[in-house]
Amino acid sequence: MNDLLNLSRRHFLKKASLGLGAMAMTSFDMAADSKGLGNMLPHFAPRAKRVIYLFQAGGPSQLEMFDYKPELIRRHNQQLPQSVSKGKRVTDFTAAQPKPMVKSFARFKQYGQSGTWISDLLPHIASIVDVICVVKSMHTDAINHDPALCFFQTGSQLSGRPSIGSWLSYGLGSLNDNLPTFSVLLSKGSGRADGAQPLQSRLWGSGFLQSLHQGVQFRSGKDPVLFLNNPPGISQMNRRGVLDHLKALNQHYFEKEGNVEVYSRMAQYEMAYRMQTSVPETMDLSKEPAYIFDMYGPDSRIPGTYAANCLLARRLAERDVRFIQLYHQGWDQHNDLPDHLTKQSKDIDQASAALIKDLKQRGLLEDTLVIWGGEFGRTNYCQGALTKDNYGRDHHPYCFSMWMAGGGIKPGISYGETDELGYNIVKDPVHVHDFQATMLHLMGMDHEKLIFKHEGRRYRLTDVHGDVVKDILV
Repeated sequence: MNDLLNLSRRHFLKKASLGLGAMAMTSFDMAADSKGLGNMLPHFAPRAKRVIYLFQAGGPSQLEMFDYKPELIRRHNQQLPQSVSKGKRVTDFTAAQPKPMVKSFARFKQYGQSGTWISDLLPHIASIVDVICVVKSMHTDAINHDPALCFFQTGSQLSGRPSIGSWLSYGLGSLNDNLPTFSVLLSKGSGRADGAQPLQSRLWGSGFLQSLHQGVQFRSGKDPVLFLNNPPGISQMNRRGVLDHLKALNQHYFEKEGNVEVYSRMAQYEMAYRMQTSVPETMDLSKEPAYIFDMYGPDSRIPGTYAANCLLARRLAERDVRFIQLYHQGWDQHNDLPDHLTKQSKDIDQASAALIKDLKQRGLLEDTLVIWGGEFGRTNYCQGALTKDNYGRDHHPYCFSMWMAGGGIKPGISYGETDELGYNIVKDPVHVHDFQATMLHLMGMDHEKLIFKHEGRRYRLTDVHGDVVKDILV
């Protein structure tokens, strides 16, 4: 009895946590394919098992690609009316300059049974309009790249929150024992490769979730994942022995200190060991038939390109990687837009369409959600000097376009409308948190229930906002 009275509250809580921790460690020992801390069943039947997110970093111009505005043709070089801009915030690039509206250099046509408007910059995407859903009424809270990227990827403009892939890893766990739950592929575009906005690894970080849930970057070259291969002189048998001893030490430390991050560390070591075999096989495109390379385009034979990464995304989807994130840089066309955007569009057009067709022909599109889009759009007025053959566009968070396909998305529709000048949304606005809530819904997760408590507050990807956009769902 005296011993019980002498127990401090802190000591009691530590002992209690160790008891729960021991249960977790026992679970780890019983299942080498652990899905990670926090894994829970879907809240309801999912429409999609996995996501391929084709993120176009820099802000693609919706006015040259998806949002056809004949009125801009008629009012080319006229000043943007204040009744339209309504005093909304603009960047420092164009705050003090005149704002002549500028027509698109690209030409638009309607395609497919849906009659979706697509520009001549995207002939291959035009061929799949009856499979995709184009959302023309996206809007965001951020007007500059870094906070806008962070907002889309983590639900907050401030760094430190878990990324989308990390939330899904935490909530749903893995579908594959030998590859990361969350994989990341990067490429640089032709549109503005030298001046492309940088990408920070925190965009695929796990934030305050366990490090087990962070994205794993796959690189082109002989070492697709850094520090994965054994050092010279170390055999697989040596490595296995080291890991077994390290696991015993980590388990001893866990039982002593109760640090739950040790569990993540152990799981990561085991995953890295299995990846030594699975990653080279996954990244090896040599066995892909010629017609597949022809489908994705000539760049698909060049490691590290967007086209090659789209092909790798299909291979990762085949192997049931839960969340596959592609980042393609170079969309920030403040000047020389006709030249830069033409090159940038060519980077992504054939490969994006090929990915949809390839997934469909393999029966994977039905339960794979594919997303294409950037962090914001571009202004309907010219940044800098407007000449006969040249112009640029500034950042525009108030309306822009994305498209989605598969995984429960209604095919062959356009959703939302902007005004006749392409400046404001006039019908069915979709906020970033609405998009995130809809994506989680398709994965079987209620965004209001996917929660992690950190430093006394309950956090979620959608913060305290977000509504599922039910009209775009099958």
